[in-house]
Amino acid sequence: MKHLTEYRDPELVEQYIQELHRTATRPWTIMEVCGGQTHGLVKNGILNLLPEFVTMVHGPGCPVCVTPVNLIDKAVYLAEEKNPDRRPVILCSFGDMIRVPGSTKSLLDAKAGGADVRILYSPLEAVRLARENPDREVVFFAVGFETTAPANALSVVQAQKLGLKNFSILASHVLVPPAMEAVIQDDDTSIQGFLAAGHVCAIMGIDAYGPLVERYKMPMVVTGFEPVDLLQGILMVVRQLERGEYRLENQYARVVRPEGNPEARRIIEQVFETVDREWRGIGTIPGSGWAVRPELAAFDADRKFSVSIAKAPECPDCIAGLVLKGIKKPNECSQFGRACSPERPLGAPMVSSEGACAAYYHFANVETQAFASPLRQQ
Repeated sequence: MKHLTEYRDPELVEQYIQELHRTATRPWTIMEVCGGQTHGLVKNGILNLLPEFVTMVHGPGCPVCVTPVNLIDKAVYLAEEKNPDRRPVILCSFGDMIRVPGSTKSLLDAKAGGADVRILYSPLEAVRLARENPDREVVFFAVGFETTAPANALSVVQAQKLGLKNFSILASHVLVPPAMEAVIQDDDTSIQGFLAAGHVCAIMGIDAYGPLVERYKMPMVVTGFEPVDLLQGILMVVRQLERGEYRLENQYARVVRPEGNPEARRIIEQVFETVDREWRGIGTIPGSGWAVRPELAAFDADRKFSVSIAKAPECPDCIAGLVLKGIKKPNECSQFGRACSPERPLGAPMVSSEGACAAYYHFANVETQAFASPLRQQ
């Protein structure tokens, strides 16, 4: 398939690995921001193929992983609530959120207990459900980075256009650049360069990253998710570091334009406003989220239902916050693969398809901390 198979070419992968070994002469620590990048590195065994001087650490780029506990509790409450004065709720969500633990249960637990929780592929499906079920409230759990925001915003626009009174979204959108800055400013991190998330930049463009590069004198390269994308991006960062340079570069130019997607950005701005947002395991990051604008309050489940959920503590045995900031690796957690597994997760990174803990669990040898490389087996 064009633009896919050539980015999985084992010979090209080998060339980039050899060039990295020739280029890296000093220890460098690079963070890949996105969970999709993490899975690409882990499942392809790339971490084991890198030179010893290059250390990859995994960032907070998994929106499911950073959704706060009390927001999951709020979604569970809405799904389970039986209020005679209000239409019963159909709680809709992408599949990743269903098994993420809240303080006492997940949405999957609520569904098992009889709540009407449905897994959808698109928020526009939830709009259709609202139209077909006028006697029910339909709430879509709108979680994601900038990537999923246009579709969630479009669902609000469409519901407004149809005059629906029974549709709303429970929004928990988070933004990548403020999170990257928070990680850089953390005293316990030692990151020297970044791989920025290509799909986020495909929506928002790359302008927001330039000030971070200049402010912190740190190279950043926007990459895709295939093995060649990732290795080329790592090489671009290492070359800058070795030369004492810091620039914003776009490895993923086949998809990412500097301005992003203007139409997607327009509809996001129409529906959402920037707010402070709590990140699970990290804390509140100023200006790092989007919430539904006040003039569209009728479609904001937070305002519509006025549910107050007390902030719940994180599981004390879970080090997800340290993993999301690149301070610890998943297999450095004492509970990894033992008390914590995808079937019995203590934290969200073990559940999400973009979670670093899930990547290590499925693709790494827990005892040897080694990653098999299908690229060199071909």
